[in-house]
Amino acid sequence: MSPQKSNCFVATISTELEAKLRQDLEGQGFSFAKPAYTLFSAQKPGVSCTLYASGKLMVQGKAMEEFITFYLEPEILKSVAFSYPETEVNLQSHIGIDESGKGDFFGPLCIAGVQANEAQIKTLLSLGVRDSKALTDKVVLPLSVKIRQSCPHSLIVLFPQKYNELYASFKNLNKLLAWGHATAIAELVQKTGCKEVIIDQFASEEVVEKALAAKQLTVHLTQRHRAEADPVVAAASILARAAFLSGLENLSAKYQISLPKGASQQIVRIGKQLVGLHGKEILSQVGKLHFKTTSEILG
Repeated sequence: MSPQKSNCFVATISTELEAKLRQDLEGQGFSFAKPAYTLFSAQKPGVSCTLYASGKLMVQGKAMEEFITFYLEPEILKSVAFSYPETEVNLQSHIGIDESGKGDFFGPLCIAGVQANEAQIKTLLSLGVRDSKALTDKVVLPLSVKIRQSCPHSLIVLFPQKYNELYASFKNLNKLLAWGHATAIAELVQKTGCKEVIIDQFASEEVVEKALAAKQLTVHLTQRHRAEADPVVAAASILARAAFLSGLENLSAKYQISLPKGASQQIVRIGKQLVGLHGKEILSQVGKLHFKTTSEILG
């Protein structure tokens, strides 16, 4: 998906859809007016939607992306040109892999895989699936449930203790990630028989290829930057993000302190609190020790 979109979206629809559009917007809490040359104009906080007599539909507002992705595209436009402007959607059966938590000191590293055929990809599109980085936590969590119900999936969750053990063995984050990607791919290949795989490229291509070879696994692997533009990879990114959020919440509950995302100075402050309460050994249970954040906390 393009990193920037216009603050105004325009499409042309059949005016026969006016009644459905009006009824749906009423149900969503929009208020209505009828400026000149329009069939109606509807507004609610963050979104305005105007249907002109010509059939031109204009949507504006800071909340328009969610409105377009989750309602307008699947219900009215029957198109994903707004959500996926850069590419024609690949409807061939394939596996998508992505991860979450890689850049967060606290919490697990989560690697997820999703396999979908043409019908399932269309379901993902109808659900409004897109790169999890473009979605709020409030949207990601329930959407992940729908994805798990719709498609075969795999999930590798490495909580800090296991993550730190593996990192000490691999001594390289990209090799650890490649092992996780290969493990998720292997699970889905065994489960579904599908061998078409797309992943978001995070290192040189041979890193993941070697990890797959180590598992004696042969697949047709496509590695590309910003692969989350593919809806199956986007679905995997949502599952990974939801698992990370759940894991972070579980650790927060276990140690009775709110563990934030990221690797900021707030992380250092909370890390110091944890060390003061539990000793420095606690860091291996809640955080990724190879981050420079560890030395900042202990220093």
